Amino acid sequence: MKTVLTLFTVLLIGSTFSCAQEDNTYKNEDFAINSVAVTHHSDLDIMVWEITVKGTAGKTTPIKAGQLDGAPVLGYVFPTTLKPTDVGFNKTDGIVALALTSHPDFDDTPLWDENNDNIFNNDGIIWHPHWVILNEDKRVAGGLAVKQFKKADNTVVLPPTNPGMPMYMDSPGFSVTTKNNTIKVVVPNYRINNQTDFNYDGVTAFMKVNTSNDDLPMLGVYNVFSVASGDLSLPYKVKTQ
Repeated sequence: MKTVLTLFTVLLIGSTFSCAQEDNTYKNEDFAINSVAVTHHSDLDIMVWEITVKGTAGKTTPIKAGQLDGAPVLGYVFPTTLKPTDVGFNKTDGIVALALTSHPDFDDTPLWDENNDNIFNNDGIIWHPHWVILNEDKRVAGGLAVKQFKKADNTVVLPPTNPGMPMYMDSPGFSVTTKNNTIKVVVPNYRINNQTDFNYDGVTAFMKVNTSNDDLPMLGVYNVFSVASGDLSLPYKVKTQ
């Protein structure tokens, strides 16, 4: 938990800086969090994760950059106290987060056809889930980035549904829905090692892809729009019904 609090203190400091430095084009009520919840439906062995906002959840999507380098990514993110091994990664430092993202410049879910048009590489803009491991990264204004690794590192274990990038990222294909002011994702219990007792928080953020500058992370957090708890203390626990 100490590592969690340290990283999130950095994120909060970074987000204050980023609001002054990073483009606030996407900072609106569609990313202003009202509440966050994870509910365990024991009769179905699933969990429903949801973020409710002041505006219309999922309505705002990134403006296409026209290339991968510098491509914008928007996210509704659930930082958790789950272990990396609970979601299919090897044991490693960092924060396990479930990120619901949209990015029109690329598709990182090669196994899934989210817009159901029989083309599997054209639907990055459709809101979809990723498991990621977040690490502190002071090179970006938001203070965090998805953890990277060298391609030759044979100690790294990724789930078989990963998108093939040298980052701790998975594309699990869970169902994401947006309706009115709520975005939801359904996660089967067995896909999180049947863990039903953990803490979490809710964050909305602006991220960017980098493929040209070795001094920046491949996917960094540049602006934090809203935090459910206000202090990223991960105070929320799973409820069972």
